[in-house]
Amino acid sequence: MAKSASSRVTTPRKIASTKPDLRLVEASADRAAAVEAAVLASAPVEAPPALKSRAGGAQQSTSARVRSLLQEARALALDQVHALETALQDAADLAREIADGGDAYPVGTREMASRLASDLPAKAEAIRAIVKRLH
Repeated sequence: MAKSASSRVTTPRKIASTKPDLRLVEASADRAAAVEAAVLASAPVEAPPALKSRAGGAQQSTSARVRSLLQEARALALDQVHALETALQDAADLAREIADGGDAYPVGTREMASRLASDLPAKAEAIRAIVKRLH
């Protein structure tokens, strides 16, 4: 007769008999309480300059500043993508030199360099196409 799942006998897991060292926790708790007391005793935090009221509107509004920073971030990201594209082309050129280098280079290295020399320009072109499509 087959045993049902409920009649299966299981062995209890062993529980570690060592107690944790709570001294570290207590020291951390004391340190946290001291830091909290120091923070509460310090001067009140001022609002960031962008959120302070403006007299005369000479400063840039928050939304205009956000747009400006976002535009700058996108320009920096685009520069980095172009740098990656250039690095891939340079790596492809170097790989081609190694692949064509003959017996001076180890056989496995030449084979891998040959594959990279053919793959990397395609990757750089794909990146270029993505950037053109987005801009």
